[in-house]
Amino acid sequence: MADKEKRIGVVLMNLGGPTADYAVRPFLYNLFKDEDIIKMGGGKIQDLFARIISKFRAPSVQEDYEEINGCPKGCMGNKHCINRKKSITSTCCSPINSLTEKQRRGLEKHLGKVMPDHTVKVYTCMRYWLPFAETTMDDMVEDDITHAVMVPLYPQFSWTTTGSSYRDWETKRDEKFGHDTPWKEFHVKNYHLDEKYLSAMNDRIDEALAEMDEETRNKTHFIFSAHGTPKLEVRSGDPYTTEINQTMEAIMEMRGYDHDYWLGYQSKVGPQKWTQPNTAELVERHIEYGIKNFLMIPIAFVTDHVETLFELGVELVEDLEEDGYEFENLKVMEGINDHPRYIEALADQVLDKLDHEVDVAQEEKESKKVSA
Repeated sequence: MADKEKRIGVVLMNLGGPTADYAVRPFLYNLFKDEDIIKMGGGKIQDLFARIISKFRAPSVQEDYEEINGCPKGCMGNKHCINRKKSITSTCCSPINSLTEKQRRGLEKHLGKVMPDHTVKVYTCMRYWLPFAETTMDDMVEDDITHAVMVPLYPQFSWTTTGSSYRDWETKRDEKFGHDTPWKEFHVKNYHLDEKYLSAMNDRIDEALAEMDEETRNKTHFIFSAHGTPKLEVRSGDPYTTEINQTMEAIMEMRGYDHDYWLGYQSKVGPQKWTQPNTAELVERHIEYGIKNFLMIPIAFVTDHVETLFELGVELVEDLEEDGYEFENLKVMEGINDHPRYIEALADQVLDKLDHEVDVAQEEKESKKVSA
């Protein structure tokens, strides 16, 4: 490998989402079968649970995805999407697919500029829907990748997200290659305090506040909302909740603590006890205390998808109104998606892992020194 041209492969690892109505049930099955999330010991019992719960939940979840369809004018996802291959316009596609593709393209373009002497390819690898790890590895073999950097699209580390993706990747990699992996592999663990990531978050907050009149803006309270995690994970030492809090405090410190703020957790799945407080219940308690204006800030989500666009943007509002809670304004911050500063943050993570492997453009080295 030492004499070969260095060909860089960057793998963006994300949750994934269904690309059509027929994909909702198998997507949910893959999710509930993951023993890193639903701890039922794997095997036949967990398989049966995953089959039953995905069957009964699929119809309602399909309606949610139809309401926030991410590709209303045709497929904007990755090259392995069946919709793209067959020129199908889906009515039930998670926005996570097209937005992750935007992130992939943006990062590949940026890395191409800062590593002009090397071939750089960026791939996506989804955990619960296409493209799966095996497909991504096939692409990397075809492109003759020599150095691979695995980058989770989860800024905060959890065994249920980054850990699950890495475990699945390593299992499939070892099955495919044994001890003869054709590339040298590096893994990014987390980047929850990366200044460029935090800057992108604050830009999105400012954009949301700018859409309010001054009176509303001054009365607005921040509700940071993160995907929940089983309490069993927290007790076992999972750093996720600690890192979520660290991210929130770092964001507010950069802002000079200009608004009151709280943290809630959403998206509970399975029978286990999950982290508290629940985001919806947190908003309800604030309304009961007379607070009427909210900016919902998805803190652990770097792409808009069902948890942000539907759970916060649609379901939360509808539930509050149905239960008689009166409020003046509840706005959901746009995800950082392909924000330029977030793309730069991802690039910095890649470059840090390749620091002693490849040369980068001098101006990028200077930029990193300034930001450090």
